[in-house]
Amino acid sequence: MAATVIDGKAFAARVRGQVATHVAALKADHGITPGLAVVLVGEDPASEVYVRSKGKMTLEVGMKSVEHKLDAETAEADLLALIHQLNNDPEIHGILVQLPLPDHLDEDLVINSIDPAKDVDGFHISNVGLLGTGQDSMVPCTPLGCLMMLRDHHGSLSGLNAVVIGRSNIVGKPMAQLLLGDSCTVTIAHSRTKDLPDVVRRADIVVAAVGRAQMVPGDWIKPGATVIDVGINRIEKPEGGTRLVGDVDYDSCAAVAGAITPVPGGVGPMTIACLLANTVTACCRANGLPAPEGLTV
Repeated sequence: MAATVIDGKAFAARVRGQVATHVAALKADHGITPGLAVVLVGEDPASEVYVRSKGKMTLEVGMKSVEHKLDAETAEADLLALIHQLNNDPEIHGILVQLPLPDHLDEDLVINSIDPAKDVDGFHISNVGLLGTGQDSMVPCTPLGCLMMLRDHHGSLSGLNAVVIGRSNIVGKPMAQLLLGDSCTVTIAHSRTKDLPDVVRRADIVVAAVGRAQMVPGDWIKPGATVIDVGINRIEKPEGGTRLVGDVDYDSCAAVAGAITPVPGGVGPMTIACLLANTVTACCRANGLPAPEGLTV
């Protein structure tokens, strides 16, 4: 039997609908409009497209959207001064500095200059520590989206074996923490893992986040397992041109798995949806209001 396709595009639309409902309630009941500020340094084409999409969707759910576009040669002190200004702006509840940054800027320094309460990417070292110790934190958007889809598909994740392939600070590590928080038994696998295929075959849940096109074949997948493909890779087509693929070989994995996310249309749309959700969560916490149910961990 072919795997159930987990439609991230449709799921993200539902999340954005929930966000819009909460935003409308904040405006009507408390006179508060959540605000998201995005800072883009330089003119990376992919980043520019992503920032435009974020701004468009922020406005669509009724939030305030602010964009700061800086020259690639912007001095580090000037970028830090802008972040300081946004930290102190009561109308801004979420701050996102688009990565990657130009080489002369220290990404860790920049990220850790953001107020942790406004760090809607969840990358600040304080949020990393809070997540790792099971406390309220801002959660990185892509892992949060993966967890939402897994919870929706499985209900309870308690007791399931999960393998996360990839150990990045952006996806792999926080994904493992979230799965631990839902009482999975978690293995983080990577390029140095011995007998990687056998490790993956034991998993009820496989999260692939390595950035290598079609690395995971179907014969690595346990029959009936759920496969979450975080990868987005562009490869050449035999007939010319290119296409997007994930980190798993979709056709062979879909023939074995119980459920799978496609690429495109799987995890990708959830990232911006969860960014909007994090901004609402940050706004509620800043105003002493309960975080919206279903939009955070």
